[in-house]
Amino acid sequence: MSGTNAPVRVLIVDDSAVMRQLLSTLLSTDPEIEVVGTAPDPHVARERIKALDPDVVTLDIEMPRMDGLTFLRKIMALRPTPVVMISTLTQAGAEATIEALEIGAVDFIAKPTHDVANALSDLAGELRTKIKAAARSRVRARSDGRRAAPVRRPPLNRQTDKVVVVGASTGGVEALRTLLGALPPDCPPVLVTQHMPARFTPAFARRLDLECPMRVCEATHKQRIETGHVYIAPGSHHLELRRSAGHLVCSLNDGEPVSGHRPSVDVLFRSAARCVGAMAIGVILTGMGKDGAEGMLELRKANGVTLGQDEASSLIYGMPRVAFERGGVARQCALNDMADAIVEACMTNVANQDIREQVVRGAR
Repeated sequence: MSGTNAPVRVLIVDDSAVMRQLLSTLLSTDPEIEVVGTAPDPHVARERIKALDPDVVTLDIEMPRMDGLTFLRKIMALRPTPVVMISTLTQAGAEATIEALEIGAVDFIAKPTHDVANALSDLAGELRTKIKAAARSRVRARSDGRRAAPVRRPPLNRQTDKVVVVGASTGGVEALRTLLGALPPDCPPVLVTQHMPARFTPAFARRLDLECPMRVCEATHKQRIETGHVYIAPGSHHLELRRSAGHLVCSLNDGEPVSGHRPSVDVLFRSAARCVGAMAIGVILTGMGKDGAEGMLELRKANGVTLGQDEASSLIYGMPRVAFERGGVARQCALNDMADAIVEACMTNVANQDIREQVVRGAR
């Protein structure tokens, strides 16, 4: 952005003239946003990005002449710019949106398929918030629009009673891909709350399952958690950790939003503090807002290990910042170091168990 008090300058790219007008009208009502131009396709958009130098681009996924994903790769390789995708509420739209976030898009809005004008009006506040957050994000160049595969770690080959709970929001799709891809295949169970609409979390879980050493699935109610598995909160339900018949299980509920979200990171972290306490490893990643800060503090008070993504590696240093400032985060890590920190916390528990076993054997 050109100045601290200057409005966020937005270029709208969409093949629909109606959508371009709707988005322009909705964004222009906010004095902190200025729509500097529109484009009907990526070829026109390319020239207008060069001429107008917008702070943020909104980009439709489905367009003629060049699809949004191809254009996004070009943007991230040649002229990195914060991009908010305009997606559709379909399975194909969800798959494409997850791919866009992996390529480097900051965030997305899921446009409805019916009564678009009224539905978009309902989403106007969310859209404006995401546009302004995107303008403050740290977008990095990608040589080909993709990130290199993470380094695979060898198995732990040891049992531990630890449970990992992770919260993320804006920027979390790529951050989770990086983190989970770097964990060993026999890592303790990982429960994840990522702010994402319900129709998108199944696609997100499937995509992670293809790329990560651990098995990844969308969590189901009363599902028993196991080593080497990752459980993603469904977009419509809070995810909690509970005990049932002597086992740790996923518990889902569709209660009211907490900290402005359902699923809520605070809900997940608090359940881990109550259920496993010192055996919990809490991780808070990139995202705007404050969800997870209070739950992380409860985890720390319960003697759990609490880790937060640092400012330099966060796309949006919001949630990790608030959690750190409120005292919940004991240690901040760069994203690329987070898997090592988790493994270290797991092995600390194993080492302590080895010491206890040696003491018991020596006393016999």
